[in-house]
Amino acid sequence: MSDLGVLIRLCPPPQPRQAPIDWEHVEAELGMRLPEDYKVLASAYGPGSYGGDHISIYHPEGVTLYVNLTGPMPERIREHLQRDYDQGTFPVERNPQQLFAIGGTEGGQKLFWITEPENEPDAWRITVSQEKGPLWFTYDGNLTAFLVAVLSGQLDVPQFRNLHGLPADFTPGVQPPFEVGDPPMSEPVNTEDIRDWARANGLRIPPRGRIPRKVRKAWEQAHPA
Repeated sequence: MSDLGVLIRLCPPPQPRQAPIDWEHVEAELGMRLPEDYKVLASAYGPGSYGGDHISIYHPEGVTLYVNLTGPMPERIREHLQRDYDQGTFPVERNPQQLFAIGGTEGGQKLFWITEPENEPDAWRITVSQEKGPLWFTYDGNLTAFLVAVLSGQLDVPQFRNLHGLPADFTPGVQPPFEVGDPPMSEPVNTEDIRDWARANGLRIPPRGRIPRKVRKAWEQAHPA
């Protein structure tokens, strides 16, 4: 049985999704290919969290920008890691440019893909950081297999030891009663101008939809107010 099949037996997903995820658009917005196991997992479960609402997995349809795969959090987390890596503030086990945040826990731990080899996403492993501490734990497998191992009790993640076992369940994400927006640019800018600039400078950008955060940031740095 596949890892997804085992996970579905452990914690059945909610009702089947009505509309498929446009993975081509998601990958274009991120500027990278994604592991197939993640795409199947995200398509089957939708946005939400596992293990008694403890492990939140980022999703392209996340109900807020804080749990959205294409939102600002992965890049913000990488920026914090890079600062810690450069300054030695907190231990970082590898170059932050090889880490992409895929989720987090209510205890402050972060889950990452180790994006090596860069062009072989199905070979990416999972690593877990400790909130403001020296402990890192690396799992030699993909995200779906990691969730199966944790929720079935087969894997002892040191950062999760104070939880005494997580329940094998899934909690769908719920839209908050308020709207959370992305910080606006300092002044209104024609998005087509940004797209033209990005293409001229060799940056990947989707032909429509939201401007990827890293492209917007590069634009702002090149066009200071």
